[in-house]
Amino acid sequence: MEKVVDLFGVGYANSQKLYEGGNDLSDIGQGVFIGSVAEANNKDLLKSSNVTHILTVAVALAPPYPDDFVYKVIEVVDRSETDLTVYFDECFSFMDQAIQSGGGVLVHCFMGISRSVTIVVAYLMKKHGMSFSKAMELVRSRRPQASPNCGFISQLQQFEKSIKGYKLKIQLIRR
Repeated sequence: MEKVVDLFGVGYANSQKLYEGGNDLSDIGQGVFIGSVAEANNKDLLKSSNVTHILTVAVALAPPYPDDFVYKVIEVVDRSETDLTVYFDECFSFMDQAIQSGGGVLVHCFMGISRSVTIVVAYLMKKHGMSFSKAMELVRSRRPQASPNCGFISQLQQFEKSIKGYKLKIQLIRR
């Protein structure tokens, strides 16, 4: 707990609330959820939502229920210079594994606002062929507080260009 207070400067009372288990789990659709550390610590909520896999995109957050859920932890900080794109494929594979097994996946960071949102938006772009703006619009419609930092926004915009470039290349090869 002290590590969280020191790392994020949230104060003891607020950090205590985060670890008590929240109820703000955002259902993005097709077995994908976004939440904060609070929801990641609410075992009853996770079970009742059919969450079987938990993707943590944050530092200093150990899996609270390793016997009950499948975890993947990507240790990254929420800074504009952090490159999340290097983790996209690894995250997408984990998310696909959860969905293909018939379960759901919670993607969470500390507050469920920036890192987790970035991963889910990128996933929607890659797996469902959505544009950055459409994917972001969908996520914000289900999780209004979604607000990736400016560096992550730039990465998502670049990712969109790379996806479009790849699709164009495939179309040219097929001709």
